[in-house]
Amino acid sequence: MAGAGKVYLVGAGPGDARLITLKGLECLEKADAVVYDRLANPSLLTRAKRGAEKIYVGKTVNRHTMKQEEINQLLVDLALSGKIVVRLKGGDPTIFGRVGEEAGLLRQHRIPYEIVPGITAAIAVPAYAGIPVTHRDIASSLSIITGHESQDKLDLSIDWAKLTQATGTLVFMMGLAKIGHISAQLINHGRPPETPVALIRWGTRAEQAVLIGTLEDIEQKVLAAKFESPAVIVVGEAVRQRELLKWAEDMPLFGARFLVTRSRSQASELVKQIEELGGETYEFPVIETVMPNPEYLHATAKDLEDLEQYDWVFFTSVNGVEYFFRHLDRLGKDIRALHAARIAAVGPATKEALRRYGIAAEELPGHFQAEGLFEAFDQQLLAGQKVLLARGNLARSWLAEVLQNRGLNVTDAVMYETVPTADEDDELLKLLEQGGIHAVTFTSSSTVTNLLSALSRMGVPDPVQALAGAAICCIGPVTAKTAAQAGLNVAVTAEESTIPSLVTGLCAWKQAQNLYNR
Repeated sequence: MAGAGKVYLVGAGPGDARLITLKGLECLEKADAVVYDRLANPSLLTRAKRGAEKIYVGKTVNRHTMKQEEINQLLVDLALSGKIVVRLKGGDPTIFGRVGEEAGLLRQHRIPYEIVPGITAAIAVPAYAGIPVTHRDIASSLSIITGHESQDKLDLSIDWAKLTQATGTLVFMMGLAKIGHISAQLINHGRPPETPVALIRWGTRAEQAVLIGTLEDIEQKVLAAKFESPAVIVVGEAVRQRELLKWAEDMPLFGARFLVTRSRSQASELVKQIEELGGETYEFPVIETVMPNPEYLHATAKDLEDLEQYDWVFFTSVNGVEYFFRHLDRLGKDIRALHAARIAAVGPATKEALRRYGIAAEELPGHFQAEGLFEAFDQQLLAGQKVLLARGNLARSWLAEVLQNRGLNVTDAVMYETVPTADEDDELLKLLEQGGIHAVTFTSSSTVTNLLSALSRMGVPDPVQALAGAAICCIGPVTAKTAAQAGLNVAVTAEESTIPSLVTGLCAWKQAQNLYNR
């Protein structure tokens, strides 16, 4: 038997993946096994290291995937096999998270463990609905109560008379199914029937929904709206602050979850902009860029051997820039060898990438075709000039052809290869099946073809149909054409082939959705 590993009992936060703590994230990134439940954001699983075992033990209202005793033993067994284990629990593990039982059995088996606190849904979910659970003028105390027990157990475990007379805010966790009984007991023990109540479903997530009522009418409103769990119940005068303080629903991309298919090394800019505007992202990189294979490497070394010969260098992507400089470093070359060459960048992102290396490139518009090229450099592209075209292995060949037809000598140098990733993701399949992906972002033709291939590889019989319920959003006309040819219905095509332009298109799409759903 291997030596005992270690277990981290980690609070995943209330739902928004960004609300996990830094320490919790560090634990995830080093775990050999992740044991997670229904309330932990599935996108957090993408932060686990490659090859980590992922075990779902979630519970729903009417079905338990695994009994608590079995979960306790599972943690012991995984640790005794020598693994670093993360038990990922929604909210904070010490607030109705049964962490005492799990830690207790670990202690019995002398297995080292740590409890990593998380942001509890009891305060974060109301905050995302614009409800501060304490307020200097109206709520100076807070009570957090489980509503998960049966009605009889609730009455045995809760002193309703004392609870009702407590000042401030009452927060019931997982009590939606008992909302009628909870309201009746509070009224019967002295709370006014007109006391405001807020129900917040899937707070901090894209599915967040809020239902406002009073103790007197909230049960009828739940039935009429078919409001479902999981939901946090907030009772008290603090609820009235919502109309003044609500903020999440007012963000441009609130309520939408975006599938980001870009390579993980490049996804951060798109993810950041979406999340800053209130959207939720789920990353499933379907491509990655790598150094070329030995055959390409040999050819590239030859292409870069005599840099002084080139009159022009064209960069068509940020990746082309980054890998070009990797090759220079690998070959011991000096960028000053290009002192006589004119350097052109396709689009502002590529130009900015060159600027970071101290090169002020001439910019071509990101959507340019042959006409745009000649409009920019018509009288300067001369027959006989030598051009270095730094590109990826899947880049379109038309630019080289246009330059060659003009009489220029083009060296078409492959700086990097774009390859499909091999990861599978059961959580993504669940989200697609449940309609949990509202939009899919594509930043290149290869992301389109590779996502469809990945879904097929994961057993989806009709990948195009699996994406039919999501808006297809493309960074430019070439990517949109590839998506359309594959059978996808394109909803957004960025005016410029840039991330900011794509995000602008996403906001316009979401605004149109909001108007349609009113």
